[in-house]
Amino acid sequence: MAQHALPANPSLAYLSSRPALPVVAQVCVGVAVLATKWSLRRRTRKHLRTLPDHILQDIGKSRAEAHYQGTLPFWRP
Repeated sequence: MAQHALPANPSLAYLSSRPALPVVAQVCVGVAVLATKWSLRRRTRKHLRTLPDHILQDIGKSRAEAHYQGTLPFWRP
């Protein structure tokens, strides 16, 4: 386990006991991460539907599996 070193300046000691970001900022970062994941899923699934059969064979997927994965909604992992 890592131990946190106390700041050399006692007036800055309160910083080590506070969370890194305010709660609102943490929520905003979480929303941004989720939106990025969803966007990536949408793009990759859309691309998967258009791959030719020889590429699907290289990655070990059948046309039916690619179609199924490609038609999943972006919010489903």
